[in-house]
Amino acid sequence: MKFAIIGAGMAGLACADAISAAGHSVTLYDKGRGPGGRLSTRRLHTILGEVMIDHGAQYFTVRDPAFKRLVDTWANVGIVAPWLPASADAWVGVPGMSAIVKQLASGHKVTWDHRVTGMVRKGTGWWLMSENAEDGPFDAVLLAIPAEQAAVILSLHDLSMARVALMARSQPCWAGMFVFDRPLDGMPSVIRDRGDLAWAARNNAKPGRPAPEAWTVQASPAWSSARLEYASGEIAELLLAILTEATGTAVPRPVMALAHRWRHALSAGTGDGALWNPDLRIGVCGDWLLGPRVECAWQSGQMLAQRCIGSDGIPGAASTQACGSFEVAGKLTSGFAGIDSEL
Repeated sequence: MKFAIIGAGMAGLACADAISAAGHSVTLYDKGRGPGGRLSTRRLHTILGEVMIDHGAQYFTVRDPAFKRLVDTWANVGIVAPWLPASADAWVGVPGMSAIVKQLASGHKVTWDHRVTGMVRKGTGWWLMSENAEDGPFDAVLLAIPAEQAAVILSLHDLSMARVALMARSQPCWAGMFVFDRPLDGMPSVIRDRGDLAWAARNNAKPGRPAPEAWTVQASPAWSSARLEYASGEIAELLLAILTEATGTAVPRPVMALAHRWRHALSAGTGDGALWNPDLRIGVCGDWLLGPRVECAWQSGQMLAQRCIGSDGIPGAASTQACGSFEVAGKLTSGFAGIDSEL
């Protein structure tokens, strides 16, 4: 059978892995220009040379045995490494967080820079609508995108799913990226929850990140919400001031300063895990259906795949696992600092 997955982040790619393993065809579409999403690493060209800064999820943790086996394979090929300053069980992508998504995407057909605006049923197949094209037909369509974006598409096809998405409102986060010509001496490599500052980290203290000195600063959801439509240049200046205030340390002028707005940064998780309509063959996965952790995004994608390939008329490794009744491990904290302190 032919599956289309809208969204090629952690959840969408985890879902694609399981569906492909069951012998089905999968095509993924993502509005981003390349792998990353909220596991993004920004490549900056500065007077000090090229610098790579993680400005989305800062790290991830591992609790699920199946996810641990996958992370062990990543560690063996050198694309992840432990990062103790964040926590005893924190891991990061190497040389950036986006390395994880790149590895997962490498085994799939992904169309990047492709914004799907809707979907329509024609006969027994689904067609995806974009600005300039229609793609299809597909036997099933799976959404692995933020709740706010999923709700728009689902509202025309499955009101119960759309209602779940509408209730799962996420919080925004402004993130700043700063490069300095000298180390910020006397400051810890990780700073959490100090006033308007939710998270700050010395990016070059992570494994596989050489000098120069580079910092990510993420504001609290409340601060970010109040300034959601500010210009990015103004936000960069304000985030630098927040870092100074939070640490009580005079911060030198950076050689480069940028800000990125994450509109859909942090969701508490609805507890549904994944959503699947076997009659229409529409499904939804994402961390917002389970919990605010990288691992939860992966689990949600795997759960949706199990539901799909266990459905009537879709061959595969049959599964009757319910996706609406389980406990979410982990504690939700205020930062966007990774989906584990995390997103």
